[in-house]
Amino acid sequence: MSDRLPSRRRVVAVGAGCAVALVAAVLCGLAIGPTPIPATRIAGALLARVGLGHSTLSPLASTIVWQIRAPRMVLGLLVGAMLAVAGGTYQGVFRNPLADPYLLGVAAGAGLGATIAIADVGGGLTTPSWTPALAFVGALVAVALTWAVGGRGLHSGTSTLILAGVAVASLLTSAQTYLQQRASTDSLARVYIWLLGSLASASWHSVLLVVPYVVLCAAVCVAAGRALDVMSVGESESRSLGLPVARVRLIVIVAASLGTAAVVSVAGLIGFVGIIVPHLIRLLAGTSYRRILPLSVAAGAAFLVLCDTVARTVMAPSELPLGVVTAVVGAPVFVVVLSLRRRVVA
Repeated sequence: MSDRLPSRRRVVAVGAGCAVALVAAVLCGLAIGPTPIPATRIAGALLARVGLGHSTLSPLASTIVWQIRAPRMVLGLLVGAMLAVAGGTYQGVFRNPLADPYLLGVAAGAGLGATIAIADVGGGLTTPSWTPALAFVGALVAVALTWAVGGRGLHSGTSTLILAGVAVASLLTSAQTYLQQRASTDSLARVYIWLLGSLASASWHSVLLVVPYVVLCAAVCVAAGRALDVMSVGESESRSLGLPVARVRLIVIVAASLGTAAVVSVAGLIGFVGIIVPHLIRLLAGTSYRRILPLSVAAGAAFLVLCDTVARTVMAPSELPLGVVTAVVGAPVFVVVLSLRRRVVA
């Protein structure tokens, strides 16, 4: 029972660890690269930005930090935080520990939209610059189709929505495969690069595009933690306790899906973040979503920035796809987390 209800001291320690990891990820994201910059100077520059002291960065180093690495690092924080909290939210609302942010077809819809843009299916009517917009629209269309097929989620169970998501994802993936067969070799290569995820094209413009969605949607998901705790006892019991289950389900699914669609549209499909981060937090801090969701925000942000640092440096000047790094790191971690959970249950 102590593992299921950890002490307040343990939860505080987990929170402190997430905060330390987040600070370390920010410093690594800004300091590590082809032109290494001492972390102490990075810290001084960050403090100077808030009016404490002055920066010792040279003009060249300042340009590298604030115009190249900073937007990529900030976008990584936003993407990681949103994917992690969306994964935790889906796991709570569907009562399925294997749920991830792509459960309702977001990945398939975004992939189809990106393929339409990159493969230039419109015969000159689309350009690669349309990729984020069409990926975003495709993700939203996929979720809307899932909601419609699943009985609009109001009078049907969560299992119906999950099955509807599988069906919609299969349909859209088939359409995407068909379009890829018609694409040129160069377009096909760009499609696969996008599907594997990357922050290489990050800019302050892309950060400004997604930050409203991430802040609003993540806040809604975190605020729903108490309701998700109540729903964990079952839908019938939750209704008997006065919780409007259908309304809560609709709100959190829309928030998690909208935020996921926004970050996927600018970063591509990045796996494992939405599964392993909430699982790890649940193992360390207990099963309450009031703890899991806010801690997942910090842990997910730190995890993705650290993975992106590896992706852009391990084969410099070339880059590994970010989705490959998260899979290489995430799959073994997921196996370890599952084995530890089995020991705890036993």
